[in-house]
Amino acid sequence: MLHKKGNSFHRDCHGRVSASEYRQAISAALTQELGGAGSAAKVVIGWTGASERTAKNWISGSYGPTAEHLIELMRNSDTVLAVVLGLAGREEAMTTERLKRVRAELAAVLSNLDAICEADDNDRAS
Repeated sequence: MLHKKGNSFHRDCHGRVSASEYRQAISAALTQELGGAGSAAKVVIGWTGASERTAKNWISGSYGPTAEHLIELMRNSDTVLAVVLGLAGREEAMTTERLKRVRAELAAVLSNLDAICEADDNDRAS
């Protein structure tokens, strides 16, 4: 996720995000999640099928992904998803999604704990 200071987006008088802001937001999200251009580009290529030069351009902020590639980035990167929702003024949608994920993870942890406790109880009974 972008740091608290880094996720406020400036819109024009009509509430629109500029192309430059879009490019920079995607660049920041990819850099934050994946690191430098070399290894990050390989991951982005795997996610989107884009060329190496295209992936590096997105990471550097020279260009932004088109819709098809953006969807693949959002599918694979929670950071990109959060940035796009932020640009759209829909941060609450990410919060709901995070809560669903945390709930599922907690359920899995509780299930594992139950299994461990049950195995421990069976060992003591033996």
